[in-house]
Amino acid sequence: MSSQAQPDEPSLRGPLGDLRSILIPTETLEAWAVQRRLFALTRRRLLIAATSGRLVWINRRLIGGFDVANIRWQDLEDVTLSVGVVSATLLVRAGASTDLASEGATGSRLYSFGGLRKTQAQAVYRICQAQDQAWREKRRIRELEELRARSGGFQIAGGFGSSQGAGSAPPASGGQTAAPGLDAAHRLQEAKRLLDDRLITDSEYEAIKARILSGS
Repeated sequence: MSSQAQPDEPSLRGPLGDLRSILIPTETLEAWAVQRRLFALTRRRLLIAATSGRLVWINRRLIGGFDVANIRWQDLEDVTLSVGVVSATLLVRAGASTDLASEGATGSRLYSFGGLRKTQAQAVYRICQAQDQAWREKRRIRELEELRARSGGFQIAGGFGSSQGAGSAPPASGGQTAAPGLDAAHRLQEAKRLLDDRLITDSEYEAIKARILSGS
C-alpha cells in the first residue's frame, strides 16, 4: 500500500483505481503524483507513480480508457527534480539495460513530467533516488564480479584477499592466476574503466592495479 494519504479529490479515485489495476501481485505502490489542473486544461491529467519495481505513468484518454508506460528501476540512469512556486517537474533519464553489466545501457531517453503537485513529486523523487542508488550498487558489484571472472578469479570485493579463496586449489604451474590470453594491460584497462564509470573507488582501483602489476 502507498504511504501517501488518500486523494483529496474525488476525480483522482478513477486514475488511482486504474493504476492499482495494472500492478502485478507482488508489486506495491510506494508514492504517486498527479498534475495540477492548471497544466492539463486540454487533456486529462497525467498520473505518475513509483512502485516497488518500476516508475509507471498513466495517460487517461478523453473518451475513456488509458495508456500505460513504465521504466524499470534497473534501467534508471538519472533523475532530477525542479520545484517551482506552483508546481514541480520531474526529469528522468533511462536506457534499456542488458543482462551483462559490462554492456551497460543503450538508447538512453529523457522523460519530462511537468506540472506535478510539489509534495507528491518530492515523494516520487525520493523513491527514484533510493532505487537509483540501490541499482548503482548492484551494477557495481556485478561489474566487479565480471572483472574478477575475466581476470583469472582474483577477489576484488571483500577486502582484496588472496587470489585464491580459502580451501581452493593452488595456482597452476608457474604460479600464474591470470586467465589464458588475458594480459595485464587488458586487465588494467578493465579496472580503469570501472574507475572512470565510478563503479569502484580510487583506493579499490589502486589495490586492483597493485595486484595485477604484481602478477597475482
